[in-house]
Amino acid sequence: MSADPAAPVAKSARESATEMVQLVLPNDTNPIGNVLGGTVMHWIDVVAAITAHRHSRRLCVTASMDDLSFEAPIKMGQLALLSARVSHTSRTSMEVLVDVRSEELNTGKRTHTSTAYVTFVAIDEKGQPVPVPPLLVEPGEEAAYAEAVARRRDRLNRRAQRGTTPAS
Repeated sequence: MSADPAAPVAKSARESATEMVQLVLPNDTNPIGNVLGGTVMHWIDVVAAITAHRHSRRLCVTASMDDLSFEAPIKMGQLALLSARVSHTSRTSMEVLVDVRSEELNTGKRTHTSTAYVTFVAIDEKGQPVPVPPLLVEPGEEAAYAEAVARRRDRLNRRAQRGTTPAS
């Protein structure tokens, strides 16, 4: 049996990994000078979407954002450093891990502030889901991949309990 020549070729997470930097300005903050949570969520969605698009080379739509936590504030005048990488793929969907850190400009001190898992579905020009390249799990990434498989299983179980249709 020969492989399907139209099937997407597996790609490693580093091939589509993305880093983004934002300077936190007054318009991004609340009255006490911390970046707004919704602004961080927007930045996470943007960097994750770029990563998903780079992996699939297709338009991608956000299907879910899981386990977003705000562990430390990012202050006005600091940098927000966002790093994203594909952590799991299914037939038409991808989970993207996004880590957010703050950086103090004068000292260079960095603090982990947030983590999120964002699921995207690749679509064609008609908005229909299309296959994505499988994730090539490289040596040393097996445990992280197993955790991503468990998150997907939990995500699908939650959707089944709500009666919604999961992304494939």
